[in-house]
Amino acid sequence: MATCAFVGLGVMGFPMAGHLVAAGHAVTVYNRTGSKASDWTTRHGGRAAASPREAAAGADVVFTCVGNDADVRSVVYGPDGVLAGMAFGLGGANDRRVLVDHTTASAELARELAAACATVDGAGVGPGVGSGVGFVDAPVSGGQAGAENGRLTVMCGGAPADFEAVAPVIAAYSVACNLIGPVGHGQLTKMVNQIAIAGVIQGLAEAVNFGQRAGLDMEAVIATIGKGAAGSWQLENRAPTMCRGEFEFGFAVDLMRKDLAICLDEARRTGARLPVTALVDQFYAQVQNRGGRRWDTSSLVALLTDD
Repeated sequence: MATCAFVGLGVMGFPMAGHLVAAGHAVTVYNRTGSKASDWTTRHGGRAAASPREAAAGADVVFTCVGNDADVRSVVYGPDGVLAGMAFGLGGANDRRVLVDHTTASAELARELAAACATVDGAGVGPGVGSGVGFVDAPVSGGQAGAENGRLTVMCGGAPADFEAVAPVIAAYSVACNLIGPVGHGQLTKMVNQIAIAGVIQGLAEAVNFGQRAGLDMEAVIATIGKGAAGSWQLENRAPTMCRGEFEFGFAVDLMRKDLAICLDEARRTGARLPVTALVDQFYAQVQNRGGRRWDTSSLVALLTDD
């Protein structure tokens, strides 16, 4: 069993940290809003810390799951940050600690964090031995339901030894946890995931709207085509709610636009062409303008159902 810290108790982090406790790990949590941390300890036990540094002190594995690149930097760096806590009491080359970032963020940030971790030694944060703290970028897929049910897919980038150290711990809330490649490859894989989802949801929205306007029994249609080449998680789980115009749940449009911005920015760097992704991103902007910032991503169909 590992000694863990979990920083960030949002809709994903709250249940993920709970699964760690259920698996027998010792967990200390930190959340910017202290009441959320108190709620978590009431429900799961463990301990709440007053700062990221306090949470990370002495932990074998430190998890971060916050909003964006800037949020990650705010909890990792500085005198009260995670790295300062991970440096405390570090015992040298044989005392390996690992920072795991579950935030969906940029690959550039992942590489920056890995470089910062390599400078940590027992004397503090700065140029040093570089042997004490590893880093794994590990964005997740599966949404709030996946986090609550402990069935997330985790895409990892990092050194094999660091991945092997943390994978048994991540197993507490994952159904799949794979090392894709070096640092940054976890985030790049999550970008592939979001690009694929954006296109699928738009296609599904158009299909649902077409079927409804054609007067089809959409429940029968979904049950039928779901057994063929059109079958997908989105068809099974989102087509029925699209048909009913229900969007007050799931992965928020605001978060999807944040993720797609990361994808489009990376595409500009690599020269990849993302014409459909860019178009769907603009459709989501229209959903936001209609007040759907917290609607589920399946709300793209609302742009087609209104005459």
